[in-house]
Amino acid sequence: MCFRKAKTKSPLFNLRSAVKREFKMKIYLDGKLVSKEEAKVSVFDHGLLYGDGIFEGIRAYNGRVFRLKEHLDRLWDSARAINLTIPITKNEMEKALIKTLIANKLTEGYIRLIVTRGVGDLGLDPKKCTEPPSIIIIADKITLYPEELYEKGGEIITASTRRIRPDALSPNVKSLNYLNNIMAKMEATRAGVMEAIMLNSEGYVAECTGDNIFIVKNGVLFTPPSSEGALIGITRDAVIELAKNKLKMSVREERMTSYNIYTADECFLTGTAAEVIPVVCADSRSIGDGKPGKITTKLIKEFKSLTRLTGVPIK
Repeated sequence: MCFRKAKTKSPLFNLRSAVKREFKMKIYLDGKLVSKEEAKVSVFDHGLLYGDGIFEGIRAYNGRVFRLKEHLDRLWDSARAINLTIPITKNEMEKALIKTLIANKLTEGYIRLIVTRGVGDLGLDPKKCTEPPSIIIIADKITLYPEELYEKGGEIITASTRRIRPDALSPNVKSLNYLNNIMAKMEATRAGVMEAIMLNSEGYVAECTGDNIFIVKNGVLFTPPSSEGALIGITRDAVIELAKNKLKMSVREERMTSYNIYTADECFLTGTAAEVIPVVCADSRSIGDGKPGKITTKLIKEFKSLTRLTGVPIK
């Protein structure tokens, strides 16, 4: 049995870097680059009032933005799903994103792209939004988990908070309302572990609070399908491609229960911020031999290589 707790010093941002650059950071806000202090939205913005908006988390590596087209396509899909018209084109959004990275002198980092419904009033009706949607782009360094967890693996629990049903709100809409995920994340934090598995209303594994989940069993890679409440993650898709093309593995999107996690040979999580991180313990049960598995280690190596060599140049 495993009872090792993740260390508590796992800030979302690299604070040393953030403090050093605090007064130099430039944020893109509705067509202008402004300082962090000047980057403000109205208290009547529907994104603030109701979580009425969408976002994307994107990574830049080695002077390139990783899978930018896929991220922008997903942003536009989220917008269509909630009947939100983004007031600029994908090409203009790409240029704005690159401009923000250059302004912040970043060749590697995390980009948060946000589109809100815009300014309205205290009523729910989005037709009462009197101004066009707001576009915000933030670029900075990010460290989601301590480096040691990528080397030794981390521990997760199963949250009591259930994932919202896909027929109520599709997990592929990356809306600004992440309260469901936040409640589950709080459970992980209270337990002193890095992440929490979220089950759907039927008790099947959906995803973690901010990451997709994979297991390896008898040389086959498994992950939950979107129909179970999982976001079709871009890092998730990249890992599936690497497993099929580089490792020549069989990959299956199938329903999973907690039993499948507990009895897996290997387990790992994927996400834009998390990248690929091993899991060695779930609900106090060791996974495999309690160390990052060989397939997980190979996929981490392949993913790092992919991110360094591909993407849209920052220029």
